[in-house]
Amino acid sequence: MSESFPRLYARTRRFTLGVPRGFTIAPGGDRVVFLRSRSGTDPVTCLWELDLGTGAERLVVDPADLGAADEDLPPEERARRERAREQAGGVVAYGADSAVASAVFALSGGLYLAELRSGAVRRLDTPGAVIDPRLSPDGTRVAYVTGGALRVQDLATGHDRALATPEAGGVTYGLAEFIAAEELDRMTGYWWSPDGTALLAERADESPVQTWHIADPANPAKPPVPVAYPSAGTANARVELLVLGLDGSRTAVPFDDEYLVTAAWDRFGPSIVTMPRDQKAMRLFSVDPATGATEPVREDTDDAWVEVVQGVPARLSDGTLVWVADSGGGRRLFIGDEPVTPPSLHVRDVASVDGDTVLFRASAEPTEIHLWTWSGGSISPVTTEPGVHNGRLSGGTLLTISHSLHTAATTVQVGVGGKRFHIGSLAERPKLEPRVSLVRTGERGLATAVLLPSGHVPGSRRLPVLMDPYGGPHAQRVTASGRGFLESQWFADQGFAVIVADGRGTPGRGPAFEREVLHDLATPVLEDQVDALKGAAQLYPDDLDLSRVAIKGWSFGGFLAALAVMRRPDVFHAAIAGAPVTDWRLYDTAYTERYLGHPAELPDVYARSSLMADAEKLERPLLLIHGLADDNVVAAHTLRLSSALVAAGRPHTVLPLSGVTHMTPQEVIAENLLLLQVDFLKSSLTP
Repeated sequence: MSESFPRLYARTRRFTLGVPRGFTIAPGGDRVVFLRSRSGTDPVTCLWELDLGTGAERLVVDPADLGAADEDLPPEERARRERAREQAGGVVAYGADSAVASAVFALSGGLYLAELRSGAVRRLDTPGAVIDPRLSPDGTRVAYVTGGALRVQDLATGHDRALATPEAGGVTYGLAEFIAAEELDRMTGYWWSPDGTALLAERADESPVQTWHIADPANPAKPPVPVAYPSAGTANARVELLVLGLDGSRTAVPFDDEYLVTAAWDRFGPSIVTMPRDQKAMRLFSVDPATGATEPVREDTDDAWVEVVQGVPARLSDGTLVWVADSGGGRRLFIGDEPVTPPSLHVRDVASVDGDTVLFRASAEPTEIHLWTWSGGSISPVTTEPGVHNGRLSGGTLLTISHSLHTAATTVQVGVGGKRFHIGSLAERPKLEPRVSLVRTGERGLATAVLLPSGHVPGSRRLPVLMDPYGGPHAQRVTASGRGFLESQWFADQGFAVIVADGRGTPGRGPAFEREVLHDLATPVLEDQVDALKGAAQLYPDDLDLSRVAIKGWSFGGFLAALAVMRRPDVFHAAIAGAPVTDWRLYDTAYTERYLGHPAELPDVYARSSLMADAEKLERPLLLIHGLADDNVVAAHTLRLSSALVAAGRPHTVLPLSGVTHMTPQEVIAENLLLLQVDFLKSSLTP
């Protein structure tokens, strides 16, 4: 008997297993190194290489061959994977030298070196469990973090020494602190110099941060896990930068701002990007590695906030700055001080810089993301087929990763010298195909996806409606990528008309649209879900039953679902709120203060976006789901809302998940959550 969709969805980690990722193109453009598990149900990621001369793929590292298929991860690595939303195991990350001749990786805390051409793999001796190993550019040394210390090992001699060791508890060298990893998309805390003689390293001191405790009530004998969590208005970790020379030198790199956004070190020297706590400015500095002195290069400001964009700073071959900033009403690519893209082309990020060619992603239509190049003073489209595209460019070799609307498949192509190769995806087929219609709804023309049951005949009957948003800043649901609608289609096939809408605050439509949620994370996003629902009903008048409307979501989507059913019971008749933020004072500094400001300065702003005062308004069925091991949106959010609902005498349902984090990767739990949600919706929306 074939597996059901919920079981397969859970086993395949949402059909991500077996999909190639983590690409590195060798500088000569003749090889591509990448990550992929051996099948769509195998959670152990392997390291592979594609030879562009022959088109042959070669398995370089299989953790099972090293006796490390079942991982025993150090706590720091578990936290790092949680921040990265990593659901697989095995070789989930690697660091290659500049020639892409060797790569290092961590397995179960052990440090391994792979010679990519010969395929030889050996374990290196280390004094402790290894986090984030990376090779020096010349491939002669490997740096890594263990026990909060940043260490370097000489690969020829095996000599291993600490460059920096924690002076006290809560201090780490070389690791990205919580806010950097969770909110600034920076997963590392050190950068090699091009000549391999020094590292630019972060020193993070968490002692100023308040300590929270994540308990496991299902196992009362287990002590609670202490977590340094900087909630809105409280102290962040104290972050410093140092240049650590292999000769033992130690040079401070002072900066005044609260946040270290990112850093880089190329042949033109080190550079750092910082932001003040209110995030209304972003500052780029060059660094003198000998003295630690910084020199301002560029500053961008905004009355609301400045957006963090991946892939910059970068440099052309002559050192000209490659940057992305808001200008003239759009998010634009800058070469030097000049914008080179029009305001109507919304730049998402910079994918690669290959000599004097910049590969970047941008949207002329918000539901599609295409690859473009800038070269010789002009921009050119690389991808033209509708969809969502990403890529890499090195040595003239172009790799593209593409998704289209009406399939869940990932297509990876490599073009070099007039030849074209495919890197195969081993992902399982979902046993359903997304049946998505992308439309514009409401007075703002909101990007909206409508999904009907696979066998539904338009106009044959009115269906109960399920709104399925994320709806918050920094994330976009409605794109021309079918893989993003698999769960929504399955819910549709259970007898619902499913609507997914991106309202104000979501990316893709320009800076002004994103900033509509400044100082109010509740009113605009809820109004837009109502607007999208009404707009969809006008387009499908004989298919949507507005007397039976439910809404579900996770994280910000969970907040939005609970908000909707409490503030607009006239529209929404049931809600499922998974891991919801219920009181923004309990969420982290960088995310929350970016949109709502500091709670001590704007308490009314926080009150307007909180769910607590709405508890007495609940009159519809509400299911709250929360993982008790969640260290991102802690379970206190759901428990406090539940307490407020009980105090107000409002019936509701709480589903606590013991041992589950924000990702819910456990197979049985992930499967049964889908089934339980359908049962709740059907019982709550009975005609």
